[in-house]
Amino acid sequence: MAAMHTTALVLFSGGQDSTTCLAHALSRYARVETVAFDYGQRHHIELGARLNVLRELRTQFPAWGAKLGDDHLLDLAVLGSVSDTSLTRDTAFKMEASGLPNTFVPGRNLLFLTLAAALAYRRGLQVLVTGVCETDYSGYPDCRDDTMKAMQLALSRGMDQRFLIETPLMWIDKAETWELARTLGDKSGVANGGPALVDLIIEHTHTCYLGDREHRHAWGYGCGTCPACELRAKGYAGFSASLNKASLPAA
Repeated sequence: MAAMHTTALVLFSGGQDSTTCLAHALSRYARVETVAFDYGQRHHIELGARLNVLRELRTQFPAWGAKLGDDHLLDLAVLGSVSDTSLTRDTAFKMEASGLPNTFVPGRNLLFLTLAAALAYRRGLQVLVTGVCETDYSGYPDCRDDTMKAMQLALSRGMDQRFLIETPLMWIDKAETWELARTLGDKSGVANGGPALVDLIIEHTHTCYLGDREHRHAWGYGCGTCPACELRAKGYAGFSASLNKASLPAA
């Protein structure tokens, strides 16, 4: 890692993926700040859940808490006003003729990264950390590695600052994302930190597209049927199976 990259801004929604990315950043960088976007998402409850996650991280992981700086919330209502998707409108989830699900919000990650870079420029932060992924995702073109590389180049040239866009989850699936959280927690310096971080993600993060915080499952809160819940549940089942297998005595 280049010496110039010592501070980071994490695009932090308060979900499983962005919380794992935040733990990743806190394990690597001397100063870490967070940013979220209010774009009129149906699962607006995530904006409150993320504050709970930040509070619990500071409390349960004091060494990380010492590195955790300011949190920022940016108003991006214009994105919701120009988007006709099931994340910004009260419509059923379905696949479109384009082959993409109607949860795709065109330009969302492009705008997120552009605004995050502008904020990072002002705050003196060199690394942008985002939870996009090509392995367990819905085919969103703005989650692809090629898109991230193009955005890194464009933002670095357009702002005359060498930004690094870091994507810790790009090539792993949801089960491996759970495992990454456990590994990061184990390395945090906190006793039993791995299970503690996994439990924090289960209890406090929010992923459900419908904003359901009433139904509690082994993997956390959610409706259990939307695409985000199904993916999270499947990943947790795989993660749990691997843990159980590892705990079995050798034959």
